[in-house]
Amino acid sequence: SAVAAFACTSLIVGKKASADGSVMCTYNCDSFGFLMPLSFSAPGRHAEGDMIAIRGWGPQTGEKLVKEAPYTYGVVGLMNENQVTIVETTWGGRRELVNREGYFDYFTLMDITLKRSKTAREAIAVINELVSEYGYSSSGESFAICDKDEAWIMEIVGKGTGRKGAV
Repeated sequence: SAVAAFACTSLIVGKKASADGSVMCTYNCDSFGFLMPLSFSAPGRHAEGDMIAIRGWGPQTGEKLVKEAPYTYGVVGLMNENQVTIVETTWGGRRELVNREGYFDYFTLMDITLKRSKTAREAIAVINELVSEYGYSSSGESFAICDKDEAWIMEIVGKGTGRKGAV
């Protein structure tokens, strides 16, 4: 019998697998009727000490303040002006590893990371820095992180209540 499922599916093509040497990264988001307009964030310079408000998914998440980066890149949808792209597949994980006190759910983490990353490798470092400082509040996630030269898979799961960072 058929079973209904909500699943995001990532598609990654590396340089050696594409006809023209391009890296491609995209996904299909099938979760909870996820249809929304394409988002846009302008690039900008920010003063030392500036803070930005983030708000995660769901009505129970309140606004939280995090340090702003000195410079943020322009982002359209899930790609920034440097051709860094982050897409995701949620795979769940053990409930006791979710840290509801963490500031960053997976989607907010993707958004902030794109604003702060010039390359895919830098995006991986930014994700690690943000969850180490502010905590990660989602369950298991697989990120496909690509730029014009490289494609990476980064899997992440929280450390549990009261523990910042991620595995």
